Amino acid sequence: MSRGTEAEKLYLAIEEAARLVGASFSRDTVWPVLEAFRDALTDGAIIFSAQLNAGRVGELEYTVQVSPGDLGPYARALAGGLLPPTDHPVAALLSDIEERIAVDDYFIDCGVADGFKKIYAQFPGHLQKVAEFARIPSVPDSVAANAALFARHGLEEVALVGINYRSRTLNLYFQLPPAVAGALDPRTVLSLLREMGLPEPDERMLAYACTAYRVYATLGWDSPDIRRISFAPVPSPGLDPAALPARLDPRLEHFVRSAPYTYAGEPVNASAVKWSPGGDHLDLAVYHQISPLLLKVFTSHARPVRPA
Repeated sequence: MSRGTEAEKLYLAIEEAARLVGASFSRDTVWPVLEAFRDALTDGAIIFSAQLNAGRVGELEYTVQVSPGDLGPYARALAGGLLPPTDHPVAALLSDIEERIAVDDYFIDCGVADGFKKIYAQFPGHLQKVAEFARIPSVPDSVAANAALFARHGLEEVALVGINYRSRTLNLYFQLPPAVAGALDPRTVLSLLREMGLPEPDERMLAYACTAYRVYATLGWDSPDIRRISFAPVPSPGLDPAALPARLDPRLEHFVRSAPYTYAGEPVNASAVKWSPGGDHLDLAVYHQISPLLLKVFTSHARPVRPA
C-alpha cells in the first residue's frame, strides 16, 4: 500500500472519529498535516483522543507515530507550513535533546480544529533523571525549579517528552517505578496537588489517579509554575465507562465504544485525569492502530479496578 493511500485512509478514520464526538472537521486543517507527513507514516501507534471538560466535548486530537526521515519531524512541520518559524527556545528544544539522548520513537499530535500542535520524543530505554534533563540547553528553567518537588513525590525518571509548539509548553512524562506503578499512595497524590496549590480531588478522581503507571507535568518558559499535572493508567482493551471517575457525555461514550480501529479484538483505550488551576478533566483515547508487540503488552495487564 502506498503512503498516499495510507494517508487517505487515516484521513477518513479521523473524520469518522471527529463525527462521533461532534468536533468541527475541516479538510483544510487535517489534510495538510497528513500531506506533510505522508512519507513518514509508520506501522506504529495512531491514537484518537477527546477530553471531557466541564461536561463538554469539542476537539478531537490524533497522535501519529512517525519516522524521523532525513528532515526530522520539526523541520518537516516547518517545511509543510504547519508551524511558523520562531526564535523562541521551543524551536531548538528537540534538536538539543537529540544531541544528548538517543530518541527511540517520534510522534506528532494534532487537533482537527487546531491543527499541528506537538512533537513527542520517546526514550524509554534511556530514562533521564530530571536534574540531568534540566541541564539541556533550551529546556525551560521551570524544570530545574521543580526538580526537588518532583523528587519528593517519586517523579525522577523521564521516559517521554511532548513539545507543544502552539502553547510553547513542555510535557515531562515520568515513568513510575514498578513497585508503585498502578498502586500510588493516595497521600502522595494529595501532597503533590497541595504543593501545586490545587484543590483536593473527590474520592473517585483520587482513586483513579492512584492507578497511574505514568505521571506527566506541563511546564513553560514564562513561569516557574507547573501548569498541569496528569495521571495515566496503563492502556487496556475493553474500557468500562462505568469504571471512570466522571459521568461521560453520550458522545464521548459513543466515541470510546465506536471509534474506528485496525486490529483484532477489543479496542485498546487510554485515559488520564488532569488537574490545573482551571479545574480537573478526563481525557479518553482509542488506539486506532497499534503494533503487535504493544498490543500484547497492553492486553497482558488486568483491567483497572473500579474506583470506590
